[in-house]
Amino acid sequence: MTATIYHNPRCSKSRNALTILQAAGEAPDVVEYLKTGWTRDLLVSLFTEAGITARDALRKGETQAKELGLSAPDVTDDQIIEAMITHPVLVERPIVRRPKGVAVCRPMSNLLPLLAQPLSGPVTDAKGKVLVDDQGNAL
Repeated sequence: MTATIYHNPRCSKSRNALTILQAAGEAPDVVEYLKTGWTRDLLVSLFTEAGITARDALRKGETQAKELGLSAPDVTDDQIIEAMITHPVLVERPIVRRPKGVAVCRPMSNLLPLLAQPLSGPVTDAKGKVLVDDQGNAL
């Protein structure tokens, strides 16, 4: 199994996760979920594998989340998942699936344990900002 990144190319965290995967020698499958959307089965599978709930993966600051009242304590995970299917932007990003597991890579340090091998040397983004230092720590 190769890596899969559920990716939003407009999101710097998502771009950074892709950069780190590539620096680790990965050629991940890139799924632009804002274009492809989500299915219930996929979301449930990702959340289960990551050990999180739909509420944990909800982008609570998104306009739709606020308008739909998804942060209210009486809203169920099923209701949140339905909203995520209708509004894919509501899912926290990026999500990476690797043979070692699944993680929402925010913070970026969540990605490092999924890599097949530790990174050697620093990893920088397109602007030269260090994403992972030479000791393999995400910054």
